[in-house]
This record gives sequence, C-alpha cells and structure tokens, in this order.
Amino acid sequence: MGRVAPGTLRAIRLSRIVRGISWYWGTLMGDTHYRRYLEYRRRAHPDEPVLSERDYWRERYRAEPGARCC
Repeated sequence: MGRVAPGTLRAIRLSRIVRGISWYWGTLMGDTHYRRYLEYRRRAHPDEPVLSERDYWRERYRAEPGARCC
C-alpha cells in the first residue's frame, strides 16, 4: 500500500516543477506586487484605506519610471 507507481512520481515531480516555474515567472513579472502591498498595508496601517490595483500601478510607475520595461 505504501508504493507509488513510477509514472505517478514523474507526474508529481513535473507538477512541482511547473508550479515553481509559474511562481517564479509571476514574481518576475510583478504579479505578486499588489498582493504584497495589500498585506503590508493591512499589517502596518490597518485603519488607513488602500489604493485600488489600478491606482497602485499608476502610483508605482509614477514614482519609479525606471521600473517598467517599456
């Protein structure tokens, strides 16, 4: 009962690799920036309003024009 078929192990490994690449690519492209901003604001400034995602990106690029690729 404790044995797993070799094909299943390969599928599990492949799944982990794909998730890792997906996470890395998303982080590299900035997909987690807004989520991290929300977490920070809730932790550090719980009573203050937060920017919408659209306003967050607008302010981020306005403050740091070199941060965008194009």
